[in-house]
Amino acid sequence: MPRSTLLRTLRRSGALAAVALASVVAVAGPAAAHADVEAEGARALDQNVELTFSAASESTTAGITKLEVILPEGLVPADITYEKGPDGWKFAPTSRGYTVSGEKRAVGEDVEYVVTVRQLPDAESLVFKTLQSYSDGKVDRWIELEESEEDGHHGHPAPRLDLKAAAPGAKPASPTPSEEPTTAAPETEATPESDARTPSAQPAADSTDGDDGLSPAVPLGIGAAVLVAVGGGVWWLRSRRGGTA
Repeated sequence: MPRSTLLRTLRRSGALAAVALASVVAVAGPAAAHADVEAEGARALDQNVELTFSAASESTTAGITKLEVILPEGLVPADITYEKGPDGWKFAPTSRGYTVSGEKRAVGEDVEYVVTVRQLPDAESLVFKTLQSYSDGKVDRWIELEESEEDGHHGHPAPRLDLKAAAPGAKPASPTPSEEPTTAAPETEATPESDARTPSAQPAADSTDGDDGLSPAVPLGIGAAVLVAVGGGVWWLRSRRGGTA
């Protein structure tokens, strides 16, 4: 085979190999399941920010039925407003975040939904650990942190949202309504009420003024003593008359 022909063949083979490799990579990329969160241009302390969450299905036999999100520090369920998601799915707050759930999706169908955050915390990034449940009881745990990854293997990384620095002059908004009345507040408010109840007991103690502070038992005791004295006197007089006679 002439050298020019050989070079052309090798070049074509190399090109074909590169195309094949690119095709494999392209196919492998989307096939890798993941959970993600996006908010274009989000900055720390931004208010009323829409977050778009997505979760890819890893099951070939069951459909997704629920996503449970554990909120990062600085956010509470009252900060989250559900905007839209799969038809018929509902939003429900939990003690550590919220759930979005409903009728099972078709096998292999991903889930996407949108929420609005009242205000983002003053942080560089936010991690939203997510538990993804299927109709057969299986659960994908998207909870791994980047710090725990080794050798470039991502496993099941938690959705992470990187934030830009806060805008100049941005400040934290007032606490969410659910956090405004802390446990200390009711105690502070209860103090005046307890003070108000104390005087109501005072008139009961002062009501003895009309009786010169004497207990009802005192007059009874005095009456009994008088009766004893009178009876004794009568007995003495009768005894004396009997003696005289």
